[in-house]
This record gives sequence, structure tokens and C-alpha cells, in this order.
Amino acid sequence: MKQFLKCFSVLLLIVFADQASKLWVYYNMEMGPDGQISILGNLLKLTYTLNPGMAFGIQIGLKYGKLFVTTLRVIASLGIFWHITQFLRHHLPTASIWGWIAVLGGAIGNSIDSIFYGICLGNAPADAPMNWLYGQVIDMIHVDIWSGVMPSWVPIWGGYEIYCLPVFNIADVAIFIGLLIVLRSFHPIATDAEKSTS
Repeated sequence: MKQFLKCFSVLLLIVFADQASKLWVYYNMEMGPDGQISILGNLLKLTYTLNPGMAFGIQIGLKYGKLFVTTLRVIASLGIFWHITQFLRHHLPTASIWGWIAVLGGAIGNSIDSIFYGICLGNAPADAPMNWLYGQVIDMIHVDIWSGVMPSWVPIWGGYEIYCLPVFNIADVAIFIGLLIVLRSFHPIATDAEKSTS
């Protein structure tokens, strides 16, 4: 029970930090490069952008593609939650649990944007068939290694403003770190007997 409360507290902290940062950006920043706030010179700054699709702005080019993505996020979140409860019930390695907690916190954070922001913040795309479930995810953390408008002759990206690294949010950071922890926990650790024979 104590471990469950600790995990639930960390989960709530991730979701709260993610949503608080997004709402702060929404109410206090101008969208795009004109509203940028420098943190570490040009390298790290806050840039308010909207992501209508999945990670890195990938979109499914169908009328109800966003609905599919939002539904997938919710189902994945429920699956991860069930997975965590099994981990806690069977007292599996703690590192894996914390990784899945971080992934779930990030998934819930971005799901809240997708489900509610279209109606609550009115940020659904103009061509969305409805506002519910079509909210755009708010991104703001901008690591600007290089950005600029690609020349028009460049295939696919010509004429578009390109960021070397995408603008992301706290939920994305939680998912990334959580996945690193989960993948690291699968790395086999040599036993003392194996070490002695090598």
C-alpha cells in the first residue's frame, strides 16, 4: 500500500507539472517565435507551439485520424496502468515500476490535451470534425541546435520552418526518460558466478 501511494504521488506530480506548464504557456506566452523566452541563450528557450498529431508532429492524414490517435493514447494509458498494478502486486523490480510511472504520467498529460483542450481552450484545428478529442498538444521546451526555413528546392520540407530538435513538453520528457529506464531494466546483469568465469 505504501509503495502504491508513493507511485501514485509521483504520477500525480508528473501530470500536475505537465499541465501547469502548459496552462502557464497558454495564458502567458504569444505563440511562435515572436513570443520566445530565452533560458540559456539561443540553445534553450520556451517557444509556444501546438502539435496536432503524435510525437514529433506526425499526423495520420485521415478525417478521423486524430480521433484514432487520441483513442490510442487513452487505451495505452489504461494498459500501462494495469501493467503497473501487476508490477506492484508481484513486487517486481522497482526501476521498471518507476519507468512505467513516468511513461504513464506523460501519456496522461498529453491525453488531457487531446481530449479536453479542443473544447476548454478552443485549440482544435479549424478543419476538425469536432472539438472534443481533437485538442492540440501544447509544446514549449525548445532546444535550438539549428532552426530555419528550408530552401524551396528541398523535397518534402522545402519552404517550411524546421527545428533540428522538435519543440516538446514535460510529458514528452517523462515518456522519454521512462522508456530509457524501462529499456535499461531489461539489460541482463551478470551474476557473480558469470563474472568469475569470465
